[in-house]
Amino acid sequence: MTIEGKFEKWDATLTFKSPDVSTGVLDIKIQAASVNTGSGMKDSKLKSKDFFNVKNDPLITFMSKKFVQTGPHTFEVQGDFTIRGVTKPDKLTLTVERDGTASGDIKGTMAFDRRDYGMDSGIPFIRIADRVEVTFALEAKRVSGLPVIFKP
Repeated sequence: MTIEGKFEKWDATLTFKSPDVSTGVLDIKIQAASVNTGSGMKDSKLKSKDFFNVKNDPLITFMSKKFVQTGPHTFEVQGDFTIRGVTKPDKLTLTVERDGTASGDIKGTMAFDRRDYGMDSGIPFIRIADRVEVTFALEAKRVSGLPVIFKP
């Protein structure tokens, strides 16, 4: 069974030290307690010590270590993913659509095994896969500096 939901409170910054894409740094911070599946029972279980353990580990984070352009509008972002206080290397796949100005849309995906982060429990009457797929969509706006150059 697919459990869909979203996090209502999060922050993400994408900065570049130069116009070169490889200097990109992506920093994502998610308030784990802001999970919203549309079901109070599921949300309570996900916030519990069996899953996100929000009392002890309120943040889910991703901090990039390496930005690699893999296509005209696609990128692989390697970094450290932390959930429940456990940090492991992982990667995001990003697609960037720019409108010719300083704005654009960033869509991404990441997948991980929940058991690697100590989430071994289930939810009564609901079978949960070990593999968790996360998708996200962001609106990006340049706030300062030179425009970033994407290679064709």
